[in-house]
Formats: sequence, structure tokens, C-alpha cells
Amino acid sequence: MSEAERPKTAYELAMERLARQDREAGAASRPLDDAQKAAIAEARQVHQSRVAEREILHQDALRKAKSHEEVAQLNEALRRDLDRLATDRDRKIAQIRGDKPPAEGAQAE
Repeated sequence: MSEAERPKTAYELAMERLARQDREAGAASRPLDDAQKAAIAEARQVHQSRVAEREILHQDALRKAKSHEEVAQLNEALRRDLDRLATDRDRKIAQIRGDKPPAEGAQAE
């Protein structure tokens, strides 16, 4: 079976789809200026700080937990908070870049 005849892997299909989305969005034609790069770096740093703070609070709450159900609830709350923080970060970065923000619940970077 030749290279052209074999089915594409999921990885190859995903990379083609991302390349097509980049072309459609014109992402390669809009380099970021220094102010945008600094603002994105700051948004990422704020996100990392908030995640670290949330994880410290989570660890403290886990030490105080008295049941498996309470631990499960705390873990679920942490997951929701981390998802929300990531969505906020991604929305800010998209806004800085001038893109439309990602759909609710979607994750990037």
C-alpha cells in the first residue's frame, strides 16, 4: 500500500483540520506586537497564580475532609474551578489577539 493510499491517522486528520482553521482565521498573517505579547504573558501569569492559590486551598480543604463523599465533592469543585479559570484565561487571550473568544467549555492552550 502506497503512502497516498493508506488511511490517515487521527493525528494527521487533526493537524490538517487545525491548519485549515488557521488559514481560515488568518492567524499566520497577524503577528502579535510587543504590547499584545506582554498582555498575553500577564494573563497566563495571573492564571497560574490563581490555579496555585486554588490548589493550596484545595489541599487544605482535603486535610479537613471527613468522608470520601466530601473528598469527591472537593475534587469536583476543584475541577470546575480550574475549568473556569482556563476558560477565563483563554477568553482574555483571544480578546487580546483580537479573535473571537472560544465557545463556553472549550479549552485551548
